[in-house]
Amino acid sequence: MTTIDWDAAADSFDEEPDHGLLDPAIRHAWAQRLESWLPSARSEVLDLGCGTGSLALLVAGQGHRVTAVDRSPRMAEQARAKLAGTGTEVLVGDAGQPPVGKQQFDVILARHMVGLLPDPAAALHRWFALLKPGGRLVLIDGVRGGVGLSAARLARLLAPHTERIHHEPLSGDARLWGREVDDERYALVARAEPAHRHTEVVDVHLILRCGPDVLLARRAGTGYADGLLHAPSGHAEDGEDVREALIREAAEEIGVVLDPDELRVALVMQHRGPGGSPRMGWFFEAEYDPARPPRNAEPDKCSELGWFPLDALPDDMVAYCRVGLEGYRAEERFLIHWHEDGDPIAYAPDGMRRAVPLPVAVAPTGRVHHIELWVPDLAAAEAEWGWLLGELGHTPYQRWAQGRSWRRGESYVVVEQSPDTVGDMHDRLRPGLNHLAFHIRDRATLDALVARAPGHGWRLLFPDRHPYAGGSGRCAAYLANAAGYEVELVAP
Repeated sequence: MTTIDWDAAADSFDEEPDHGLLDPAIRHAWAQRLESWLPSARSEVLDLGCGTGSLALLVAGQGHRVTAVDRSPRMAEQARAKLAGTGTEVLVGDAGQPPVGKQQFDVILARHMVGLLPDPAAALHRWFALLKPGGRLVLIDGVRGGVGLSAARLARLLAPHTERIHHEPLSGDARLWGREVDDERYALVARAEPAHRHTEVVDVHLILRCGPDVLLARRAGTGYADGLLHAPSGHAEDGEDVREALIREAAEEIGVVLDPDELRVALVMQHRGPGGSPRMGWFFEAEYDPARPPRNAEPDKCSELGWFPLDALPDDMVAYCRVGLEGYRAEERFLIHWHEDGDPIAYAPDGMRRAVPLPVAVAPTGRVHHIELWVPDLAAAEAEWGWLLGELGHTPYQRWAQGRSWRRGESYVVVEQSPDTVGDMHDRLRPGLNHLAFHIRDRATLDALVARAPGHGWRLLFPDRHPYAGGSGRCAAYLANAAGYEVELVAP
């Protein structure tokens, strides 16, 4: 807080060239700057720490209605004399807490004032409260003789209130000061607009499964991606969570009313379309219920519905949706899909792949790393296990002279014909490995695997009790291959 006796300084205050503005060239330079900082329309302006009213006189002369405040009665007295006839109201009071009641202003002007206040942050908070929406704070300040606020520091104080801050250096304009100066002087013009926070549209997508197939809708009449296939989808509305949004969209688009318990999160993907803004997409999986068949409930936005195999999706799809379904099939959980502006909206089979899978944090301790099976005949094992593991979503991983492996996620299964094996058959009834068990997504997938299994070296165990050989509450198939290994396939 300054200790200057401003009443005593009042009589000589205007002798400083940039205070009294007695020189026409200096007065003109300040008038030009003020004209660029203030609105062109007539505005309500509050001049804080007005001194003898030199700047207030210029502002009033440009057609604005001015209220001027200074804590020094003697300064205020001189300001009233200088501003007589302009309609300006001059008040005596603390600039940090202006005595203007609930009145609001289009502009608050303060020159060489913020650095003199005991609590600049609190004063700025009060000043912003006095501004009308969209109003502006014009702060002319600097660091003189090592005393004052730098532009960077003052901008940091303004940051909680606005992101629209214009910085204009003033040190290099000698016309404003009547001489050359080498210290920091500047103007910051801050708009009374709340700090912008990045927002994104949240959209929801339904992966409705019927065994190996998914439901897709062909867009029509929407003005965006018409003619292309897309999963039933839409945007979350104000007040909706993503499940509520998906349930509403499914009812509106395909006439299926889903229960929240039927939905499972399949994938979350942040996406940016060509030339568009980012959005966050939530993909939910649900099972087809024959009692609630989907229908085209929005024929003005959709020309057809159809079932398509997930492992052989059509090419005429919206790229965003195609990438989401491919990520879902690959069991990715989080993706970033960022189009370049020149990319097509439609899926391009030969186009650049933009999807970036994000790894999921998991606790590594205790998870299965791999399972290794010693087999008597590698060629037969490769044919039998390669088919079954491929059907279960595993992909070829390693290949060497005595072995093969297939990977799913971070775990893998190895079959190896080791020279150290004892015997030429596996007996699942002896101590050791009895069988491997794998999840199957549904009964239809289970039945399809069982039907094809004999053609790939696997036979059904316990056929008289299939598919409940494990008990009445457990739907499963038990298969064995020629080498005696057993696999259990468990459906919900």
